[in-house]
Amino acid sequence: MISRLHSKTRNSNVSEEPRAEPGDASEQGTALRGRSSENAQLSEHVKWEAVDEDQTHQQEDKYQMENQCLPKKVPGFCSFRYGLAVILHFCNIVIMAQRMCLNLTMVAMVNTTELPHLPNESAVETLDDVKNPVYSWSLDIQGLILSSIFFGMVMAQIPVGYLSGIYPMKRIIGSSLLLSSVLSLLIPSAAQVGAALVIVCRVLQGIAQGAVSTGQHEIWVKWAPPLERGRLTSMTLSGFVMGPFIVLLVSGFICDLLGWPMVFYIFGIFGCVLSLSWFFLFYDDPKDHPYMSSSEKDYITSSLTQQVSSRRQSLPIKAMLKSLPLWAIILNSFAFIWSNNLLATYTPTFISIVLHVNIRENGLLSSFSYLLAYIFGIVAGQLSDFLHSRKIFSLVTIRKLFTTLGILSPVIFIMCLLYLSSSFHSTIIFLALANSTLSFSFSGLLINALDIAPSYYGFLKAITALIGMIGGLISSATAGLILNQDPENAWHKIFSLMEKFRTGLKKQKSHDCKGDM
Repeated sequence: MISRLHSKTRNSNVSEEPRAEPGDASEQGTALRGRSSENAQLSEHVKWEAVDEDQTHQQEDKYQMENQCLPKKVPGFCSFRYGLAVILHFCNIVIMAQRMCLNLTMVAMVNTTELPHLPNESAVETLDDVKNPVYSWSLDIQGLILSSIFFGMVMAQIPVGYLSGIYPMKRIIGSSLLLSSVLSLLIPSAAQVGAALVIVCRVLQGIAQGAVSTGQHEIWVKWAPPLERGRLTSMTLSGFVMGPFIVLLVSGFICDLLGWPMVFYIFGIFGCVLSLSWFFLFYDDPKDHPYMSSSEKDYITSSLTQQVSSRRQSLPIKAMLKSLPLWAIILNSFAFIWSNNLLATYTPTFISIVLHVNIRENGLLSSFSYLLAYIFGIVAGQLSDFLHSRKIFSLVTIRKLFTTLGILSPVIFIMCLLYLSSSFHSTIIFLALANSTLSFSFSGLLINALDIAPSYYGFLKAITALIGMIGGLISSATAGLILNQDPENAWHKIFSLMEKFRTGLKKQKSHDCKGDM
């Protein structure tokens, strides 16, 4: 039944083309071969040409038709594709926990009561015997340490994006997660040697985490049916906000009870265990999974028949450079990571300086925004797929809607934080909402590249992430300089800069972002 229905779909697509004039069999065969050759050439270019609303609706109709042709009894949430989303969810929790824990432990690692005499060295003191060693690092050095992991992630993007379509993701993600976890275990010892060695460890950790965060997107090219992309990717990406939530929730208690080095040891050990489990549980192609039901395999492969080619063609670099929707996604990614990195890195510092709370309360208050972000991200994924499957909005409108919410909502709450917050509670509420509403982008710009060109999704995510991480590096360095030069008015300048930057980018590119190309 599935093969007959797909045959009808192909015949209907062919019927849209002009019919050949009646003639002998050879003439008809020549005409058909000519049209096949032309279609093969045009199929590569259509991925990179912006389409109007009618073409987008045709694409959505095709998704609906394909899903109607699939087996009716297909495992839902209790299935291997959702199990894969849960595994990747935990992988993202681990790498974000290992990345973010230094943002909070830095408060306990650095002596803020006296001026640093040797800013480039680690002048070791003791807080509670050897449980909490303290170092005299200047604000400039602290900013460099906090942002150094992004230097490694920038270096990893292009190689991983290109290799993700060639080499098995099982090896790339598993080995990279293991390397990041081992480096997390070594950071307390590196801090005793000096700040320079901590920076080296963080750069290497950034390379490993960049391979995990970028390479995982290639997995959904073969595993995510079109009408489940929103919820599967939102489940996966929500791990990026659950990780900081866990870190900020428990790190303060760990620092008080066991010492800040134990934070790195705990998350490092958990990552090592998870990386070893990854090698046993994951398969690059659902067709190769030995325990998956045949109905789920047919459902996944049949829904992706029109999208996944057996071998990726050469990269159409020139067409990429001319693609306005791709540039819109790149600029959106730059603005998203600029704001996300700034808020994630300096929220604990802001709460500590402005609200004057201890490290335990700091962790609890900072974690509140990530809990909201986790909820918003999951809801956004479910809602986007609901709107798409019910044809309430077109795919273009859905991507634009959630991208706009993810860009403008934080700007609104940052402005409220600057001009309307007058108490402790209002400051925490506006700061939490500014952080959490970024998660609406999970169903907008962060998945839009999969709609544009599934065959090049891994490489496109690498490009957009690379440009975005440059924004993250700039935002961290800029905030560190502002804090060092003008501590009294620093936060007003930092948040005002973020608000103006995001608003300006949104005005320039809102008309370019499309759901399909």
